[in-house]
Amino acid sequence: MITQAPRGVEDWYGERMYKRAYIEKLARELARTYHMTEIITPMFEHTVLFQRGVGETTDVVQKEMYTFTDKGDRSITLKPEGTAGVMRAYLEHNMYANPAPAKLYYVTQAFRYEKPQSGRLRQHHQFGVEFVGAKSPLAEVELISLVTAFIEKLGLRDVKLHINSIGCPNCKKDYNEALLSYLKQHEESLCPTCRERMKKNPLRVIDCKDPGCKEVIKDAPRTIEYLDEDCREHFEELKRLLSEMGIPFEVDTGIVRGLDYYTKTVFEFVNADGFTLCGGGRYDGLIHEIDEKQDIPSVGFGMGIERILYFLEKEGVELPAMETPDLYIGILGSGVKARAYKLVNEIRKAGLIVETDYMERSVKAQMKYANKIGAKKVVIIGDDELEKGLVKVKDMATGEQTEVALAELAGLFT
Repeated sequence: MITQAPRGVEDWYGERMYKRAYIEKLARELARTYHMTEIITPMFEHTVLFQRGVGETTDVVQKEMYTFTDKGDRSITLKPEGTAGVMRAYLEHNMYANPAPAKLYYVTQAFRYEKPQSGRLRQHHQFGVEFVGAKSPLAEVELISLVTAFIEKLGLRDVKLHINSIGCPNCKKDYNEALLSYLKQHEESLCPTCRERMKKNPLRVIDCKDPGCKEVIKDAPRTIEYLDEDCREHFEELKRLLSEMGIPFEVDTGIVRGLDYYTKTVFEFVNADGFTLCGGGRYDGLIHEIDEKQDIPSVGFGMGIERILYFLEKEGVELPAMETPDLYIGILGSGVKARAYKLVNEIRKAGLIVETDYMERSVKAQMKYANKIGAKKVVIIGDDELEKGLVKVKDMATGEQTEVALAELAGLFT
């Protein structure tokens, strides 16, 4: 049907659009206080960027990407997440030549072909940050601090920080061997997908949501048990810094995140039901994976705007109400239309929200309309009002009327 949008996408308008814009504005304002700059990358990239960056064994690459061949016979993919595109832009524009670190944030659309669910659509929106150039766990603390502040500003209460370390490639080698040995003992209990995963990338099995696989994974070896000295020290310092900052956290050895580029720290902000609001971590090898000439540490996070709205609605958190008109200027008679509308625009220049009649309604109908749209004050302008230079201003909350000079109308709101 041409009057119905495809499954998994959403039209944004009215109060829900207002809430989305409010959240994005709040995110931008907070990122500014952390001295972060905004970056916008294309909606699509060469497919190989996600295959190499996100990982060919991930569900994102294998099942969820919107990939097509363009007219130049190139394989193109709508971006399923924000990080890979930002890293590509960082390299292409030689941002590594600038003083480090680079702290880049974005509010972007992302596309994943997956079953629509609460707070996640096939076309969704993400607020994310990429912190490039710092090895110190203080970089993770910076991002966790920002997310914590953002959650507080939104008024959410049922959100807790979970952290884990999945180590570096050296750690993962020993861990993967131990995990694979364990999984082979329980192979018959795994889903068909995980039987394939364990051959190519055993770590992906940890992230499976199948009940049978989750039961097997409960007793599987944990990455934190196989950390080398450097990764262990990094994780211990992260915990110490978070504790000294007064940011509560829980070590959750079940977190591995669903993308291959993660190393060392991974974290999630989740609610009591296990829904994830925000996920992120360190990915020190991603830039090297994209460009072998470069080896620059990075850390970042992404949180879905739709998921934020879901959390707000679930907790019953009310955002500030939509702005309503400060003033409604009613028009009495076609002869005053131009002069009344000129006054509308003059008062708008003072930064006020002003509405008027475009439908040639009666005065009574105009008053009803002004009430429906929540106008704070109303004036009706006719020939007499223009001749005398005086209007009666009605306060819609109290019903009180005050006579005011037309030239002083805008001053009522300053």
